[in-house]
Amino acid sequence: MRKYIFRAAGFLSIAICLTITGWKAVKKKEPVIKSKVVKSKTITGLDSTYVKHVNGLYNAIHLKEAGLSFPIFEKALTGFYNLKKSGQLSDKSILTIADFDQSSVSKRLYIIDLDKKEILLNTWVAHGQRSGDNEATHFSNTKDSFSSSLGFYVTGEVYRGIHGRSLKLDGMDQGFNDHARSRSIVVHGAAYVSEGTINALGRLGRSQGCPAVAPEVADEVINTIGDKTVLFINKSIPTYSSKYLDETLAANFAVDSTTHLMD
Repeated sequence: MRKYIFRAAGFLSIAICLTITGWKAVKKKEPVIKSKVVKSKTITGLDSTYVKHVNGLYNAIHLKEAGLSFPIFEKALTGFYNLKKSGQLSDKSILTIADFDQSSVSKRLYIIDLDKKEILLNTWVAHGQRSGDNEATHFSNTKDSFSSSLGFYVTGEVYRGIHGRSLKLDGMDQGFNDHARSRSIVVHGAAYVSEGTINALGRLGRSQGCPAVAPEVADEVINTIGDKTVLFINKSIPTYSSKYLDETLAANFAVDSTTHLMD
């Protein structure tokens, strides 16, 4: 009788140990799985909402019809929000994009009012002499390189120089365009930016690195984009990078700002 009691007690002890062990294993794994799921949903939701916002602006402004691709606008807008968040811009809602993915014969300068959701001006813009002929393929941040520099700029003060009324630029991307001031990279009018030059040469005239525009629109361009707004000079190459392309910061700013993410 005593043998049966000891045997039953033994089975009961083993059963209790297995139950406790199994319960502990499940309890240990559960919080990890739950944490991963919640984190994934949060990040995906943020990205999805921001892309929806950018896409909404892109369509409302009719940028596809004007020849500007969505990825370039997304980069430029992300930089705009990052620079705005860092306090380096005025209250203007102006974003300017020079798209050097396009050839010089295309009207590849876009001046956009984000609040009004419209293109204020779409016109020609020159690249540097040593950046290429019809297409810009080479870029430099070096003085006397006569090449264009990629990246985000903030517009500075207006002055009168050898090209008449001009607009100074501050390059914001270290290693890519931060020597803009010392190189005298400015927005100015130039006679070689014209349809006549395109007809004669098969391409636009070229600058010494400045984003030069046609003389007849120079004042309009300078007046519109002056006073600490963003100019983004784009070329879709893997060697370009910028701290202002942080989409998480841009998304958070867009949600919190008066631009109303869901408009």
